[in-house]
Amino acid sequence: MKSCFKSIIIVLTSLTIIPAYAQEIIDSYRQAKNDSLRIGELDTDFLKFTEKGYTLALPDNGKVNGVLIFFEDAKFDNKNNSAKQIYSQSNKSGYAVLSVSTEIPLDFFFSDTSIIDAHSTIEKAFKENKLPNENVFLMGVGLSGHCVLKYVEFVKKTNLSFILNISGLVVCDAPLDWVRQYNEGKRDRRINFDEGAVWEGTFSNFVLEKNLGGTPVTNLENYLEFSTYSYSDETNRHIEYFKKYPVRAYMEVAIEYWLEKKRKTTIDNNGPDMVGFIAQLKLAGNKNSDLVIFYPQDSKTEKKNTAATWVAVDKDELMVWVKKQSSN
Repeated sequence: MKSCFKSIIIVLTSLTIIPAYAQEIIDSYRQAKNDSLRIGELDTDFLKFTEKGYTLALPDNGKVNGVLIFFEDAKFDNKNNSAKQIYSQSNKSGYAVLSVSTEIPLDFFFSDTSIIDAHSTIEKAFKENKLPNENVFLMGVGLSGHCVLKYVEFVKKTNLSFILNISGLVVCDAPLDWVRQYNEGKRDRRINFDEGAVWEGTFSNFVLEKNLGGTPVTNLENYLEFSTYSYSDETNRHIEYFKKYPVRAYMEVAIEYWLEKKRKTTIDNNGPDMVGFIAQLKLAGNKNSDLVIFYPQDSKTEKKNTAATWVAVDKDELMVWVKKQSSN
């Protein structure tokens, strides 16, 4: 009987409160289902499903002035690694930090189901913890930056009963142009210079072809529709969904590093997507959109990737920007 009871508890959503960062940390996750998703053509190309749920860091003074929301994979982002880097600064400013994970490993938000799952988790977290629906900022690093924009686009197109009052968007070194990203992966596989780049190109191109019905050559329209920004999209069809929000984008210029370590060119990284996205916002009349650029001398790590760019971000200055966009 006891062992049966334990099994039931394990299956149900786990809820733990862990004191850390002088804040109340609430973890609420469901056990990952015992299944996998194919991410390539080899017999070993599978990723297991991840835990679905959220982590919430509440300010220690008990008053929540706003909420920072991250879309972070519970497993592959090391349980909210990006969000943790701003816990201290958000605590001082009285902002809660909410990290949301769907069950899909490395979720691209290909399907509405994933976005609805993320939205339901957000709604659940807000209601369970009585979070104020004001001064809400969506933040994303790397792939999760793409997910931030797909979420906003979905919400704008859909009649939902619960709507976030979004005050601003932050995207850091995010892939937005999936035409460019596909060609980058194709080139990495062709030159076969760096093992990590080849794996990433193989993985991303496989899931893109599978979910978008081909390549940019055979099905360009699906790629443009999936991209929240694309250099190849002459109509810039998606920019209208973001033009009214304050937007902060981050990128790092590390041309020499990418050339020497990966044999990448100036377009084989997410920087062009960040520049292009902000350029289109400004052309659409958004006067509160800016791009922060880091150079090699600004870097705090030897590696140059999306995680390193986020490490370089001045979180104190970012919180100043957040409070400037807030209503109180």
